[in-house]
Amino acid sequence: MAILKIYKYGEDILNKKTQRVNFNLMEKKLPKIISDMTQTCLAMNGVGLAAPQVGLDLSIAVIMYPLDEEGEKYKRFVLINPEISRQEGGVLSNEGCLSFPGLNIKVKRSQKINVKYLNEKGMPVEIKADGFLAIIMQHEIDHLNGRVFIDLLPPAEKAEARKKLELLAGKW
Repeated sequence: MAILKIYKYGEDILNKKTQRVNFNLMEKKLPKIISDMTQTCLAMNGVGLAAPQVGLDLSIAVIMYPLDEEGEKYKRFVLINPEISRQEGGVLSNEGCLSFPGLNIKVKRSQKINVKYLNEKGMPVEIKADGFLAIIMQHEIDHLNGRVFIDLLPPAEKAEARKKLELLAGKW
């Protein structure tokens, strides 16, 4: 197990659509990748981490969905090649991101989603998520598609967020 480097705003891998995972070819390597991503997410007090955030061009995300206020108990979701198949409703979400330390912004997300993916055993799963879990899943799936949360902002707000990021980047 290793704590991996988190790639930050401005690094090209964050704006690149990831490669789909061929489970049969990657099966032996996936446990270590997933374990390292899980440990990194927990060490950074995150609720989700996508492979490009740790420099991997793979369609994999781990989600550490909190089950208590302290964040000591969680349910882990491993999403391989996830795709959102249905979206419903809208909600404003106050979000942060491990690749954008110190930046929190409000973005519009779907309230409910259906996601199809492979789990860490290569089994197909379809989940219906709403609320906070739906928000986390959308955020991480966006990373896998080369989108970051500031991309969801209207142009004026995006420009303002970029100004904040330039100041924050000096502290990384």
